[in-house]
Formats: sequence, C-alpha cells, structure tokens
Amino acid sequence: MTSMTSLVAIPSGINPNLSAARQATMLSLLGSPRTNYSQSCQPVTNPVLKRLVVSSDVGPFKVTGLAPAVESLKQVLAAVRDEQPQVHAALGTAGMLCARNVRNSFTSVSNHSWGCAIDLNLDGVLDTRGDGLVQYGLTLIAPIFNRFGWFWGAAFGTEDGMHFECSDQLVRRWAGEGLFASPQIAAQLPHLLTLGDRGPEVEKLQAALNRLGGAGLKVDGMFGQGTLQAVMAFQGSHGLTPDGAVGDRTWQALTAP
Repeated sequence: MTSMTSLVAIPSGINPNLSAARQATMLSLLGSPRTNYSQSCQPVTNPVLKRLVVSSDVGPFKVTGLAPAVESLKQVLAAVRDEQPQVHAALGTAGMLCARNVRNSFTSVSNHSWGCAIDLNLDGVLDTRGDGLVQYGLTLIAPIFNRFGWFWGAAFGTEDGMHFECSDQLVRRWAGEGLFASPQIAAQLPHLLTLGDRGPEVEKLQAALNRLGGAGLKVDGMFGQGTLQAVMAFQGSHGLTPDGAVGDRTWQALTAP
C-alpha cells in the first residue's frame, strides 16, 4: 500500500478552470498587506485587511487567515475528513498567514500575505518544493480543494505541492458577494496579468513572447522584471500602450494568427 508521503508524479488535469490569484486582483480588492516585503514572514500592517483576519480551528489544526478563506478551508477539510479520512488523520500545516514575497522573488507577493493560502504537511513531512514530484496523499485531496475553488501549487513552474491557495475565481466571487469589497468594484475589475503573478498563464505568456518577439525568457511561470520588459517591448511594437499589464488587447495580439 502506498504511504501518504510517498512521492509520485504530478497528476494530469489539475486545477480545472482555476487560476492562481493574480496580484492585480488581490491588490485591487484587498489592498497591500504591508508597504514592504522580504523573504521572511512579517506582520500585516494594513488596518483594513487586519480587520478581516481571523483565527479558528478548521478540524485537524488551527489557522489564522482571511475570514472567507478560513471558512472555506473548514468546508474543504470537512470534505477531506469524509472522503479521505486517512489523509485527514495525517494532515498538519506549516502556516497560512505570512506576509512575504514568493520564495526567491523580489516582485511577487505571496498569497500567504493576505491569509489566502496554506502549506500542508503529511505526518509532519513537508513536500519538497521544486523536485517535480508530490506526496501521494496530496494527490488524493487536491481534487477536493479544486472543487471548492482552491488552486494547487503543484502546477507552478517551480512545483510547490504543499501549497494550496484561493483561486482568482474564488476571490472574485467573494468580492462579488460583498465579503470584503464593493460588488461593483469586483464586477469592473479587469482580468490582468501583471508583475508579480505566477503560474501556468505566465508560462503561456513567456512562451508566446519568446515565439513572437524573440524575448529569450526562461519559461518559469514567474512574471518578473524580465517578463515585464518583454511585455512592454511587445506592446510598444504592436501599437499598444506599453504599460506591462497583459489584458485582452495584448493577449489578442499575442495569439493573432
């Protein structure tokens, strides 16, 4: 019998119709958790966001995070308990709220900073980041997280199997319900890919910039300064406003036959 912590290949078809929460979405709807970031956890200083942070028992452990995310996590873990009791019994956490940059990045603010992500361990063992393999137990619960609108970090360019975060779609839904922002603001918020974003959509962007503009980018799914400069150069050469934000018009130019 395969143990919960045995390493296996990342399953295909993960995160169906879900994307990692975009920086523009988080900043527009919740504001910046603090004015500066490092690689270390620092406290949230934004007073509006602080009022939305709660601490609660979610079943196998206690967490501190954004109120809607904590409530959703309770529902996810209740489903894990019912559907995958062996995994539920092994679950632990390495934390939820942690205001910092994404590991090895100076531009991407981790969604832990808003209390919208959680790192999990199994039997006290953390899945190793970036080895391209994931713990077997995580593959059993990832579809449950996906069902509730959580994005699994195994899909990042640097695989992060321990990491689950509220998807862009879920955060926008909460805002549309008025949980932390005006529904009007949520409805008008454009779907922009910007500096600090990461995930499969950024990999697609980088590949397109390499193919069409000879950008020579590393396709790592991290929207850093190199990707920003390549986007601005592409926009400028195609009669678009060179603002570095990838919206509908830029995507259309990148995907035009």
